[in-house]
Amino acid sequence: MYPDQIKQLILAGMVCDHLELDGDGQHFTALVISAEFVGKNRVQRQQRVYQTLKEKLDTGELHALSFKTLTPEEWSTQRG
Repeated sequence: MYPDQIKQLILAGMVCDHLELDGDGQHFTALVISAEFVGKNRVQRQQRVYQTLKEKLDTGELHALSFKTLTPEEWSTQRG
């Protein structure tokens, strides 16, 4: 899979204020900023992102993805 394909899957499955995704075809990293994460803990946020990729994960097309999940407010604070 290519980073753009994974990005499109995430965007099709949830509303993101910002999404960065990079990878080499085997391993991928993402930064997902979404208001959907407000009031959710880290595990719930990860589950929400994984939900958008479930089919690709289940078939083994995607297996190595690490990501950081933030609310828009958290992202704004971190960017300074």
